[in-house]
Amino acid sequence: MNNKCSKFEELFISSSNNEEIEKHIQECEECRKEYELQTKVSSLLDEVKMYYYSKRKQRTAKIRAACAIMFLAFSILSVTGWALNDDDLLDTLKYGDTLSAEELGFPVDSYGLLMVDE
Repeated sequence: MNNKCSKFEELFISSSNNEEIEKHIQECEECRKEYELQTKVSSLLDEVKMYYYSKRKQRTAKIRAACAIMFLAFSILSVTGWALNDDDLLDTLKYGDTLSAEELGFPVDSYGLLMVDE
């Protein structure tokens, strides 16, 4: 049977200093190959990392823009719908218009004066 060396993985996980790992890599051929493979994968990940983060930033920027547009559209539609369907706004007084006591709903006599009960 071919016994593989598992010391590299143990040293990589548990070791706090790199001297032990480097010493073992110099001695063991299998661990050296594993180390070279990991450094190649690490360099590939470093190359792709900026592309991934730039795509991620673009996606979040698009989502934020879509949310802002939806909020503005909802706000504009709700305000205009409220303004167009509000009867109070259509019956507003203009400058110079006056309302009589009768139009305001107060009891008046035949002269248009407020009726007072004695």
